[in-house]
Amino acid sequence: MRFSGRRAVVTGGLSGIGEAVAKRIAAEGGKVAIWDVNGGIKCDISDLASVEAAMAETLKQLGGVDILVNSAGITGPTVPVDGFPVDGWMKTIAINLNGTFHTNRTVLPHMIAQNYGRIVNIASIAGKEGNPNASAYSASKAGVIAFTKSLSKEVAKHDITANSVTPAAVRTPIFDQMPQSHIDFMLSRIPKGRFGTVQENAAVICFLASEECSFSTGAVFDTSGGRATY
Repeated sequence: MRFSGRRAVVTGGLSGIGEAVAKRIAAEGGKVAIWDVNGGIKCDISDLASVEAAMAETLKQLGGVDILVNSAGITGPTVPVDGFPVDGWMKTIAINLNGTFHTNRTVLPHMIAQNYGRIVNIASIAGKEGNPNASAYSASKAGVIAFTKSLSKEVAKHDITANSVTPAAVRTPIFDQMPQSHIDFMLSRIPKGRFGTVQENAAVICFLASEECSFSTGAVFDTSGGRATY
């Protein structure tokens, strides 16, 4: 029961990796507020006002926040840069990168005030390597990695850790946003020869969200099945 007495916010917590994390934290004794466009505490992380409203409701329900797992995100269009739709670029950056900023910024004052917090921002192997025909997604996830590294240095003195996780492809509803050719490409790059599972990612994320993770911060934790080269 390593999350006994802890209060967590999980964005995108109604499906995929976020759902697996939310269930595991709850199973290990934590209280969880799910922020999702489809339910829970309904929240569009690309909209700061929506995030702040979700935070206010979370404080009513839980009384505070000890853990933030930022898992909400989209793939965006899967097309070459020379034909990439501008609105698709803007939406992908708005959700994946700006949304990460909004959620972290909103939760941080409460963590700083209590001198404790665990932040896990879900990036992607695409943020390290760049996937062809996925420039907006790759750029947004690279931004999540750099943002998290920067943040970690600001809040370390408050016993707040901030780490990112870089999954390779995981078969979740986000696959519905991709053409089969892109899914096949991602699988071909994974040395283990299979997609990761939400449970494998949740295991790593929940360690980072726990008190056990007291000295690792600003790090990038690989869950790519051997694809990562650094």
